[in-house]
Amino acid sequence: MTEKNWYVIHTYSGHENKVKLAIEKGVEGTDMEDDLGRVLVPVRQTFIIRDGKKIDRERKLFTSYVILEANLTPKLRSYILSVAGVTKFLGVGKNSREPTPLPEDEVNRLLGIADADYDAKSFNFMPGDAVKVVTDPFTDFEGVVTQIADGGNKLTIDVIVFGRRTPVELSSSQVEILKK
Repeated sequence: MTEKNWYVIHTYSGHENKVKLAIEKGVEGTDMEDDLGRVLVPVRQTFIIRDGKKIDRERKLFTSYVILEANLTPKLRSYILSVAGVTKFLGVGKNSREPTPLPEDEVNRLLGIADADYDAKSFNFMPGDAVKVVTDPFTDFEGVVTQIADGGNKLTIDVIVFGRRTPVELSSSQVEILKK
């Protein structure tokens, strides 16, 4: 059996999960089953704040792309390209008709990103929280959290500068919650 490599296929936007299922179901029980490894739509757990409540969400890391591990035989390649929603393999150039496999370090980096989930318990900020900036350039300024982004890592805080309310974007590590 030949070693499996990682490939990227481009899909229509919003069809990533349909393509993944179609590929998995289509090779099931055929002679291509052994040639196909994992089929992934990399996602990341994140959340949004709606009406003051935290709602968990899954967010696709790479819209319109599916990553698959395969021994890419001509038959398997032809089948994958025939799946509804698949547009092409990435890495097919003018001089080569065969897709270029992803390097191992790139695959590990991509899979590492997909596995990096936020820690819901470490999320300490909510809109309306009073906070104090603990690092430059706004050290010791106090403000109110107005927005939360990037899984709780980025905060928009309204601080008073020269008597005017000014929104400032900071990382969550640059502020601390004021005791109530």
